[in-house]
Formats: sequence, C-alpha cells, structure tokens
Amino acid sequence: MEERLESAWDKMIEQLGSWLDVIVVSLPNVILAIIVFAGSFFLSRYVNSLMLRLLAKSSMQGTVKKVSARLISVTVILAGLFLALGILNLNKVLTSLLAGAGVAGLAIGLALQGTIANTFSGIVLSFVDYIKMGDWIECNDYSGEVVDIDLRTVTIREKDNNMVSIPNKMVIENPLKNYSITSKTRISVSCGVAYDSDLEFVQELVIKTISEKFDSVKNKEEVIFFYTEFDNSSINFETRFWMNSTTGLQTAKAKGDAIIAIKKVFDANGITIPFPIRTIDFSNKLSIKNQKNSNEEDSQEGIISEEKYGKE
Repeated sequence: MEERLESAWDKMIEQLGSWLDVIVVSLPNVILAIIVFAGSFFLSRYVNSLMLRLLAKSSMQGTVKKVSARLISVTVILAGLFLALGILNLNKVLTSLLAGAGVAGLAIGLALQGTIANTFSGIVLSFVDYIKMGDWIECNDYSGEVVDIDLRTVTIREKDNNMVSIPNKMVIENPLKNYSITSKTRISVSCGVAYDSDLEFVQELVIKTISEKFDSVKNKEEVIFFYTEFDNSSINFETRFWMNSTTGLQTAKAKGDAIIAIKKVFDANGITIPFPIRTIDFSNKLSIKNQKNSNEEDSQEGIISEEKYGKE
C-alpha cells in the first residue's frame, strides 16, 4: 500500500515538474500574449474615441454613431484575442471558438429575427435623407415630430405631446409622409353660404381675405377658389392656398386662422353660413283636444255604469 502511495506521489511530482518546465519554456509567449491582449484593449479605447470624432462630421444619428464606434472597438479586442491565442499555439482553441461562435450566432439570429431586422433598419435610417431628427412625419397612422432614432425604434411626439415608438422595420417597409422635406404646404378650407348670397362677391371677399391674412400668399392669383356643390341649405365652396409650413401643427394653426378670418369677414358683410335647423309643427291641436274630450266622456260613462251596477 505504501509503495503504491509513493509511486502515485512520484508521478504527481513528475507531472508537476513537466508542467513547470512547460510554463517556464512558454513564459515568454505567455507574457507576449498578455501584452498583445492588453495592448488591443487600450487600442480599442483609442479607436472608439477616434471613430466618434470622425463620425461626428457625418449625418448619422447620435445613437448609431456610438454603436458603430463600439462595434469597431470590439473588433479590435477580438483581433487581439485571436492573435494572443495564436502566440500561445492554441490554434485548436481558436478553431473551437470560431465554430462555437458560428453556431451561437445562428441560434441567436433565429431567435432574434425581429430585433435584428429593426437593428439593420435603424442603420439604414441613419444614412437616408428623407427622415431625421426634428422632422414632422406621418407613418403607420401616427403623426408627430421625430425626437429620437435609435437601432430599434423611431420615437415621435404627437400633437397631444404623447410619445409613440415605431419599430424601425415598420418605418422602412410602410409608406412615410414627411412634412418637413418641403417648406410649403397647401391649406384647404371648405365652407358654405346661403342660397340668397351674391356668389361673385363671396368669391372676391374670400380671396381678398386670404391674400391679406397670410404673408406667404404674394397675390390674389395664388388663392384658388371654386364652388363645389348645391347642398340642402347652402352652396358649398372650397379655397386653397400655399403657406410656409414644416410641421402639422403649423398647418392646423394656419387652417384655423383662415376659418376665423373668413367667419369675421362674412359677419361684417352680412353673409350667412347656414346650419341645420329642425322645425316641429303642431298643426293638429284641435284633434288632440277632441281626443281629450272623448276620453273624458268615456270616463264619465264608465262612472255612470258603475253606479248603475252598484244600485242593482
């Protein structure tokens, strides 16, 4: 028994000695690998700050700039890690890491299809010109000002100050209306006047009011006016004009100002804007009264009959 223990102890000492020899022989490579990996780590920080300075001059979104710089710095670290493993002659470990990374990447890609699609869509949105921070857009039945674009969503602020986050994939795949691309927007106002109105005077009055109210309308020829239909109680018209507007709020405010101006000038000139009126005619009052008398007579007859039956 003692011989076996001594033999096992000697083998362990021999193995440790061989390992120590390997460590001593490989010590320069180990030190060099540590230096390479540490150098790649510090180099990645410098590359990150350098890329941020370079990307600051581009039109990319702020979030995308940070992520792009971080991805490049991570690539530098991975390159340093692979180089360090090569110095240590751990090529098999390197091959295993690459194979494992490939399998893991495939599994992650299948599990995160939606997230990856939104990420790539966010990268695409960072390079396009038709949407950027501060634009007023309408997309997926939502409209508002773009306040943030990241790698997952586009966040807009609606008219009621509520925030809506739209996935980047939906912004890329669905129609998008950007009110801020062009500086001019067409305003349309519909109204109606009474049948006894002077239609030519109404037309001249509306055109004059719009051209004087808005500075963007240079002359009367820029105001479009036309009558649209004979309605039940009015003759309807529509007026159109262009104004400088880059947001939906400015457009809505301009339309409201036009309505107020038209209403004031109509009131000042005695022009009526009809509105629905319901009239209830009580022309059958006599028949109602006769019906009431008839009901009273029937009641009296019932009382007499009751008295008659009571006497019997």
